[in-house]
Amino acid sequence: MKIGFIGLGIMGKPMSKNLLKSGYSLVVCDKNQMAVDEVVAAGAQSAANAKEVAKLCDVIITMLPNSPHVKEVVLGENGVVEGAKLGTTIIDMSSIAPLASREIHDEVVKKGLYMLDAPVSGGEPKAIDGTLSVMVGGDKAIFDKHYDLMKAMAGSVVYTGDIGAGNVTKLANQVIVALNIAAMSEALVLATKAGVNPELVYQAIRGGLAGSTVLDAKAPMVLNRNFKPGFKIDLHIKDLQNALDTSHGVGTSLPLTAIVMEMMQALKTDGMGGCDHSALARYYETLAKIEIK
Repeated sequence: MKIGFIGLGIMGKPMSKNLLKSGYSLVVCDKNQMAVDEVVAAGAQSAANAKEVAKLCDVIITMLPNSPHVKEVVLGENGVVEGAKLGTTIIDMSSIAPLASREIHDEVVKKGLYMLDAPVSGGEPKAIDGTLSVMVGGDKAIFDKHYDLMKAMAGSVVYTGDIGAGNVTKLANQVIVALNIAAMSEALVLATKAGVNPELVYQAIRGGLAGSTVLDAKAPMVLNRNFKPGFKIDLHIKDLQNALDTSHGVGTSLPLTAIVMEMMQALKTDGMGGCDHSALARYYETLAKIEIK
């Protein structure tokens, strides 16, 4: 089975390399030629565009920034549907709007193709070590058929329901992550402002009820002043916007999400959109006129 992989960014590049390590034959495509060259050097074959990838492969994985990019790559000129063979499966591992996943799915099935929406969580570190969490929506039989392929990049792969359910689950995940980072930032600013060493506060609380994967991943970054992006604020803004749009569409309210969204928007305005989302702490630092360290 030959796998196509389109999108070799912060997440896609290490994910594609893990497929190679697991023995899969890979054809890759990306606008960033340096990223393509790096994955080709690891054993992949390259293709000029999505259509050419689809001609060569049985399964196509897309890992792209947002809904419009996935629509363009799958449905647009020189896109996947133009080159795909009957029965090809598209696994979109991007984080996009659930409605967009359903719209793309409805178009590809008209061409005799299958599709799963399978967004991931874990950021760059877990993409590198192959322990991502994958939440998958689509036909259960297609999920079962491609479970091992997705597991080659992940620590867990969970079926969540029909097409679009994967991205609804990812939005729920992103809401919880954003609010966790905000809570952590408030707490560490409080400790620092009160004259208590925030590193010791972190070590004291991480084993209790306040402990979390988010805390262990992001507190050390803040304490070390390391805001190199594992997951950019710009991308988290995109996810929170999708969450808010979806919530309005289904008739519910996300007030805490809306507040954190405005914090991230303020950081973006200050030129920090390319920083890791742990830089949310800097919003609180500005308010308190103090640095967590």
